[in-house]
Amino acid sequence: MTDPRFLPLSTIHNLRDYGGYAAAGGTVRRGMLWRSGHHADASDGDLEVVAELDLATVIDLRGKGERDRHSCRRDPAFDGEVLAYDGETAGLAPHLEAAEGDIDAQGARAAMITLYGALPDREGLNTMLRRYFAALSEGKGASLVHCAAGKDRTGIAVDLLHHALGVHPDDAMADYLLTNEAPRNEQRIADGMALLGKKYGAKDEETARVLMGVEPAFLQAARDAVTQRFGSADAYLERQLGVDAAMREALRLHLVEG
Repeated sequence: MTDPRFLPLSTIHNLRDYGGYAAAGGTVRRGMLWRSGHHADASDGDLEVVAELDLATVIDLRGKGERDRHSCRRDPAFDGEVLAYDGETAGLAPHLEAAEGDIDAQGARAAMITLYGALPDREGLNTMLRRYFAALSEGKGASLVHCAAGKDRTGIAVDLLHHALGVHPDDAMADYLLTNEAPRNEQRIADGMALLGKKYGAKDEETARVLMGVEPAFLQAARDAVTQRFGSADAYLERQLGVDAAMREALRLHLVEG
C-alpha cells in the first residue's frame, strides 16, 4: 500500500508531503512542504496535480548544467518564485557521480557515503540551502524543494529543516527512507540501470539499487560531517546557513501548528 504522503503521479518521481511529524511545540503542517525529483518529464496531467498545490516557491537544488539538460516543465498558470543557483551544486547528481567507474554494490555504497559526507562543504549547495531556509521563513505559502532524483541534496535539505523544527531524528530518517517506497520506484530503478549501463558501464541490479535508492548510512554520513566540522547541526545551521534563533522562530510560526 502506497504511503498517503505520496501524490499519485505518472511521471514526476517521489513527489510527497514532508509535513505531519511531531515537532517542537506541535506538528509540522501538512500541505505546506513538498519534495520531489525534477519535473523535466512531467505530463500535462501531473502538472495539473502540481498546480493544485498552489506553490508559492520552488527551490531547485540542481546546478545550472543539470537544469540546462533537464529543464523543468511548469503549468502555464504557475506564478510562484523559482530559486536556483547560477553555478553547480554538484559535479553530477550525487548518485550519478558515485556511479563513475567500474564499481560494485560495496563500492557504490562507499562512494555514496563519501559524497554525503562532502555535501555540507559544497558552497553551491550551501548557498541554495541558505535560500531555502530564508524563503520558508518568510511564510509566503506552500513550497517544493527538489534536485534531480529528489533523494540526496533534497534529502539533506529536508533533514536539516526537520532538525530546525524539532522533529525527532528517527522521524526525519524515516521520512528520508520513504524514497525507497515511492510509487513507480521499480520502474525508475529499471530505467536507472539502463542509464547507468549506457553511460557508466554495465551495473548489476544490486549496484543500481544502491545508487538509485537511499540508506540510513548515507544521511548519517552528512549528519556526522556536520557535527565533526561545526560541533553540532545547530551550529552548522546558524554559522553556515544563517538560521539563527529569530529565523527558527519564524520557521516554527509558519510551519508548525499546535
